[in-house]
Amino acid sequence: MPILFATDILFFLLLLALAGLVVQVARSEPLRRPWRKVAGSRSAMVSLTVLLVYLVIAVLDSIRFHPAQGAAARYQNEPLTLLDLWLEPLRTRTEETYSAPLAAYAYAKEMIRQPDGSERWAYPRLKYGGAHLADPDRDRLGDILHRGARGLGEGLAVWLLPGAGLIWLRRRGGAGAPPWGAIAGTLLVICLTGGVLAELGRQYHVLGTDKVGEDVLYQSLKSVRTGLLIGTLTTFATLPLALLLGILAGYFRGWVDDLIQYLYTTLNSVPGVLLIAAAMLVMQSYMARHEAEFASLAVRADFRLLALCLILGLTSWTGLCRLLRAETLKLREMEYVQAARALGVHQGKILLRHILPNLFHLVLISVTLDFSSLVLAEAVLSYINIGVDPTMNSWGNMINGARLEMAREPMVWWSLAAAFLFMFSLVLPANLFADAVRDAFDPRRGE
Repeated sequence: MPILFATDILFFLLLLALAGLVVQVARSEPLRRPWRKVAGSRSAMVSLTVLLVYLVIAVLDSIRFHPAQGAAARYQNEPLTLLDLWLEPLRTRTEETYSAPLAAYAYAKEMIRQPDGSERWAYPRLKYGGAHLADPDRDRLGDILHRGARGLGEGLAVWLLPGAGLIWLRRRGGAGAPPWGAIAGTLLVICLTGGVLAELGRQYHVLGTDKVGEDVLYQSLKSVRTGLLIGTLTTFATLPLALLLGILAGYFRGWVDDLIQYLYTTLNSVPGVLLIAAAMLVMQSYMARHEAEFASLAVRADFRLLALCLILGLTSWTGLCRLLRAETLKLREMEYVQAARALGVHQGKILLRHILPNLFHLVLISVTLDFSSLVLAEAVLSYINIGVDPTMNSWGNMINGARLEMAREPMVWWSLAAAFLFMFSLVLPANLFADAVRDAFDPRRGE
């Protein structure tokens, strides 16, 4: 039984808009020219390959359904996703509490009752991690190496078909062709890493478990969707305001320009964190008064995520609005715009046909550069408890939960390390790709 949340619908609409943009670029030579420069950048294509992997994970985690249970086909209250099915062993194999990465024993000692009735203070065996080993102290290292080698082989087998195609394209491509070799190498690393994680994850908790025994690798992968949605859906609220107000201020000037400048100057004078905190408190108050509208924890968490995206968008449009206003002030003085006004062309048509298309490069540069800062903003806001719902998997919630874990003895470090690793591997490619897009579309940065 499929089900769609509000954020899922907006996410798929955004993907459709992106597909439409790709079609539009393919039909327009002026738009294809800068994208060829992006495609010729080794760092940009390597980064895009990594970003596409994250995108696939987010799409799998956005296709939801209610699984049937038993002959009566009763449904669970909380929906599952395709990613949950794919990661079923990681999702269902929970321990009692903390365990270190690739461990076979719990992280803290307990009083263990022996078969003869006596008690011993020792590290208990994990219920799932390394449970197949008769003697973990002797066999664990060899088993990890064996399974890691098998995972490398499986990853290589998965890579062979697309890798062979990319290598063939590399040999056939001439000057100016995309760096197919670099893309193939990146895909190889991803496949090998995925193969090792998949093989080890069948018998171990690769990144350990948290306080309630949940697999940290599972939490990290489930947090990918949250990070991507924060970085992309925020544009739904940012772009309409920034485009409309920026173009109106720059084109009409006068009292319209003064009013819009007063609006975003006033908004900028208030600390953004305070605005976000106040808006989130209002949203939480609404949710508390209308509990009947939220039938499950998943619906509640999704509503809060959507509200956070809208709030971030409504508080972060001012920078792009300034840029669009300044560019529109320049464009309105261009000869073709003045000629259109002299011929009596309607102002709405001038804005749509002559002003808006020439602002595309600024919008694209701003969106790509802001993506990374929005992903990091979620982590910061969740850390101070005004971000996504605590029940939703996110890197910010993982970092927030690691505050106390880092202070205990022995220190539990792997939740923080996992969140940092996955966030870093998303933000760094996003920044590199954004730099390539800026260099290609910014007219001040010539060839």
